[in-house]
Amino acid sequence: MTSVPSSTVKPLISGRRGPAEMVVLKTFLLVPFVALVAAVPLLWGWGLSWVDAALFVVFYTFGTLGVTVGYHRYFTHGAFKAPRALRIALAVSGSMAVQGSVIFWVASHRRHHAFADREGDPHSPWLFGTSPAALLRGFWHAHMGWMFKREVTNADRFAPDLVGDRDLRLVNRFFALWIALSVALPAALGGLITWSWWGAVTAFFWAGLVRIALLHHVTWSVNSVCHLIGERPFASRDKAANFWPLAILSMGESWHNSHHADPTCARHGVLRGQVDVSARVIWLFERFGWATDVRWPRADRLAAKRKA
Repeated sequence: MTSVPSSTVKPLISGRRGPAEMVVLKTFLLVPFVALVAAVPLLWGWGLSWVDAALFVVFYTFGTLGVTVGYHRYFTHGAFKAPRALRIALAVSGSMAVQGSVIFWVASHRRHHAFADREGDPHSPWLFGTSPAALLRGFWHAHMGWMFKREVTNADRFAPDLVGDRDLRLVNRFFALWIALSVALPAALGGLITWSWWGAVTAFFWAGLVRIALLHHVTWSVNSVCHLIGERPFASRDKAANFWPLAILSMGESWHNSHHADPTCARHGVLRGQVDVSARVIWLFERFGWATDVRWPRADRLAAKRKA
């Protein structure tokens, strides 16, 4: 796999979402967001138990690693090779983050790298200019506004390897099932552990809706915040930056300048003290024999990219 397919003949856009698709999309973007807003007063007075908190952490970690290790570093950039069982597990795990099906996500992100911060990038904050008003508009667009557009990135151009994979097409087709499981499993476990309907309700809220919303905004912040502010120790063709406050929640994705300087590298936090949980998970996969041909940082490549 390569991060940017060589074909430039096929169009960027393969079609437009219909009205029904837009309703479903807005529902799964906005309902968790409303839950996240409501979580602030709820957390102050009632409704959060240790069971909810534990389930939140477990499902947040599972979904986040599905996106960072699976969708991003493996499927999009080919940072390592994996056997069939792990490929399928990573695709399902990423799907349960409710950020889009595996083929949609990978195609969109490869397009982002092909046109980073230029015309054609689906979510650059710099597309409208550099004035304060333009950057405010760009921030909204990069953070979540781009997802409300009807256009769909052409997967045949940007992700032909995934389109041609029977297993991934099947996982992609059942995206609605993975969404349902993402919200139903925390509720079921909360109810069983507490042996109460109220335990199911609070787990559904905290480990289901609020967890999905937080993960959404952490990931979207890599698109918006990490292309606006932060440190840029490495040379890249765009404005990607390292933003350390998001390093833990994003599990290493906010070392974004390092990533754009060397997109196929399995580790994004390449400098001393840069915590990268996703890279550690890939390291464990390698130790267990589940990941091979891992593209770890090389001193010569880092030195060549390092700014004077």
